[in-house]
Amino acid sequence: LSPDCSFTCHYRCRALVRLDCSGPPGASDEDDGDEQVLEKDTNVDEPSEWEKAELDQTQVEQRIKEYNSQINSNLFMSLNKDGSYTGFIKVQLKLVRPVSVPATKRGPALQAGRPHTQGVKRRTSFYLPKGTVKHLHIFSHTRASEVIDALLRKFTVVDNPRKFALFERSEKDEQVYLRKLGDEEQPLRLRLLAGPSEKVLSFVLKENETGEVNWDAFTLPELHNFLRILQREEEEHVRRLRHRYARCRQKMQEAL
Repeated sequence: LSPDCSFTCHYRCRALVRLDCSGPPGASDEDDGDEQVLEKDTNVDEPSEWEKAELDQTQVEQRIKEYNSQINSNLFMSLNKDGSYTGFIKVQLKLVRPVSVPATKRGPALQAGRPHTQGVKRRTSFYLPKGTVKHLHIFSHTRASEVIDALLRKFTVVDNPRKFALFERSEKDEQVYLRKLGDEEQPLRLRLLAGPSEKVLSFVLKENETGEVNWDAFTLPELHNFLRILQREEEEHVRRLRHRYARCRQKMQEAL
């Protein structure tokens, strides 16, 4: 257990984990708490009006030209001969739970006089740093589920992809809206329709909270670790709520 970031792992796995724990606990929590208050989840079957738009080939070509003229980088979209197009999307990873990556250790060379050469597959778990961002080059027909798979491969995460969901994030009237994308939705098409503005549309990878968890599939040490993590999450959530209400109470008293 790290005294700075409260990271927990098996004592034999400490040498395999590299984390930046230079900051004191809670130093950067206030911004996350404020944004969490502003976020509003909407249903997966409620896309915006512009997301329902159907574009013909001429309109797609015109949209791509407009998009490329508005960006300030070289992350252009390109129209292909078959009518599809390619481009880049930026995904922010906002995961509050640890992810698992493979760690391969070679077994002992000799055991009871018999050689062992095969590797022993192990896992190590850690928290991804806050604000982690990844750019992906995808096709117009690339689905949201395929984007999740690609992100997990980039970070060599071995957790089940169904544990995660891709969200679209938008800002309107000082309110943040989140909508979970369906597996078949095409993120690059949404990027083209919305334009390059991150306020109009951005993508976020978060935990998928809607699926049922089969707790019987986990071992006892894993379940005990989950309980410790949940306890810390609960304590942190209570701390943020108390801070929020204390701040409101202070403002009311100042007004009085």
